[in-house]
Amino acid sequence: MAGDTAEREGTEFRLGRLVFGLGMALQATEDFRDMDDTVDYAESAGVPFPDLLAPLASGTMLVGGLGVAFWRLPRVATGAVAGFLAVVTLTMHDFWNADPEDRDGERLAFFGNLAMFGAALAYLQEAYRGE
Repeated sequence: MAGDTAEREGTEFRLGRLVFGLGMALQATEDFRDMDDTVDYAESAGVPFPDLLAPLASGTMLVGGLGVAFWRLPRVATGAVAGFLAVVTLTMHDFWNADPEDRDGERLAFFGNLAMFGAALAYLQEAYRGE
């Protein structure tokens, strides 16, 4: 019975990691599909060199997400995703500075990213534990 529990937890971990990583990667593909809007959004948030940093951030999210999903170079992949989320959450979704009409959307994005950041930290811990 105990072996069944351990096996299920392993499967749940892998499934959660796959869903999380693919979700990050798929979001990045959306950013690439409409990079002009992604760059404009970064520029409106005061990101320096948005033409360079927006595609770089999306590329980091794509590669990191795939690395997490398929557990390839897990320390690098989870570190990239956690780093991306730490920076983007605070700089792009600072709802406390947003215009009143944008505040609710930015708050929602902030807390969504915060939840994903927590997951990324948990996977990062597992990457260091597992190797």
